[in-house]
Amino acid sequence: MLWIKAFHIVFVASWFAGLFYLPRIFVNLAMVPADSQAERERLLLMARKLLRFMTMIAVLALGLGLWLWLGWWRGAGGWLHAKLFFVLLVIGYHHACAVLLRKMANGTDRHSHVWYRWFNEVPVVAMVIIVVLVVVKPF
Repeated sequence: MLWIKAFHIVFVASWFAGLFYLPRIFVNLAMVPADSQAERERLLLMARKLLRFMTMIAVLALGLGLWLWLGWWRGAGGWLHAKLFFVLLVIGYHHACAVLLRKMANGTDRHSHVWYRWFNEVPVVAMVIIVVLVVVKPF
C-alpha cells in the first residue's frame, strides 16, 4: 500500500501542476490582441495538449486514490469525507477548465484576464485544504 500511496501523491502533484498552469495559459489567451492569430493558435494548442495530459494524470491519481480508499476506508474519520468532498470540487474545476477551453477555442468566452487570474487561485486553495485534511486529520 505504501507504493500505491507514493504513486498517488506523485500523480496528484502532477495533476495539480497542470491545474495551476492551464488557467495561466487562459490568462495569456485572454490578453492576446485580436490581430495576433498565430499567438492565439499556439496558446490554444498548448492548452489542449496540457488538458489532455493532465486528464490522463488525473485518472491515474483518482484510480490510485480509489485503491487506497478501498483498502483503508474503515479506519478513516470525518477528515476523509471532507477530503473527498474537496476532491469532487477539484474534479469539477478540471471539467470547468475543459469547458472554458472549448469556449475560448470557438470564440464564445468573454472572461477577462483578471477573472482568469482569480480563477487560477481556486486549485491553490483546494490543495491547501486537502493537504491539511490529510496530514492534520482535524476530525
